Amino acid sequence: MIRVFLVDDHTVLRTGLHSLLADQPGLSVVGEASNGLELLEQLPNAPTDVVLLDINMPGMDGPETAQQLQEHYPEVQVLVLSMLAGTEYISRMLDAGAAGYLLKSAGLDEIVHGIRTVAAGRPFLCSEAGFAALHKLRSEMNEPINPEAKTTLSKRETEVLQLIAEGLTNGEIGDKLFTSKRTIETHRQNIIAKTQMKNTASLIRFAVSEGLVA
Repeated sequence: MIRVFLVDDHTVLRTGLHSLLADQPGLSVVGEASNGLELLEQLPNAPTDVVLLDINMPGMDGPETAQQLQEHYPEVQVLVLSMLAGTEYISRMLDAGAAGYLLKSAGLDEIVHGIRTVAAGRPFLCSEAGFAALHKLRSEMNEPINPEAKTTLSKRETEVLQLIAEGLTNGEIGDKLFTSKRTIETHRQNIIAKTQMKNTASLIRFAVSEGLVA
């Protein structure tokens, strides 16, 4: 059973989602909150697998909430559900630790699929957000890479970068390379520092420019 916690400052939306998700086999809604502060207050008494999280909320917004969850509840997967389709929002939430991104225009089937996907430890972008991110990435790939970013990576860092570009999570990369998730997180930070890239999208762009991925 996948335990889902709903976080959105619109009560009507939460109520509607709760009702819809409660009818889905294998899903259980274990709590609701109007912002990140309320979520963090309830989590100790509401074991959760996936937090369905809005971005703009009073008190504690989506990015800060995702960061707090990554720090204190790393086992909880964050799936963003927002009306904001801009790539800057997608990148910001993914950088904050979200595992996936959905738009509120998504259908129930896609929302349920997204929940199941991130619960299984895999990243997820709904179709509309995915196309927006891909368009942005293609535009960035036409821009020149800073020559100072061409720093030589170690063999292991190159392996990690290749797997990041293939869409694997830190945990999946750790399993594939027979090391811990924390070690992969350290490699990731070292890669970012050496390449002077800012986020996952720019890391992928760097990997493509270096011929590490197709």
